[in-house]
Amino acid sequence: MTDAYTDLRAAGVAMRRAASLTGLSRATQFRRTKTVAVHSVPRPLAVPANKLTDAERARVLAVLNSPEFVDCAPLTVWATLLDEGTYLCSVSTMYRILAEKTLVKERRRLARHPKYTCPELVATAPRQVYS
Repeated sequence: MTDAYTDLRAAGVAMRRAASLTGLSRATQFRRTKTVAVHSVPRPLAVPANKLTDAERARVLAVLNSPEFVDCAPLTVWATLLDEGTYLCSVSTMYRILAEKTLVKERRRLARHPKYTCPELVATAPRQVYS
């Protein structure tokens, strides 16, 4: 069937007409002629050019843990440092560094939902359990 379709298309017959003559839908022909992507070995992710070095990350962490900023949010620290004329990194990078060291967490009061088990009804004799 596909060879007939290919021959018709090579002869210059329109796609819709060739599909109706061969009895196959155009979607089938598209699927059959579509090139299949070869699964190659995934490339490693590119390292950003502006990635902070380990020394810079340690400096940011030291500033965030300093007595001056220990109780401040990263946005406050970032704004204060900008007022002083110092730019270490973005606010989101500060949050990323804190999250890597597990120094930031959810502070809202979230409900902890215990796992409820469905009661199991067991009958030891007839007419004990009704549903």
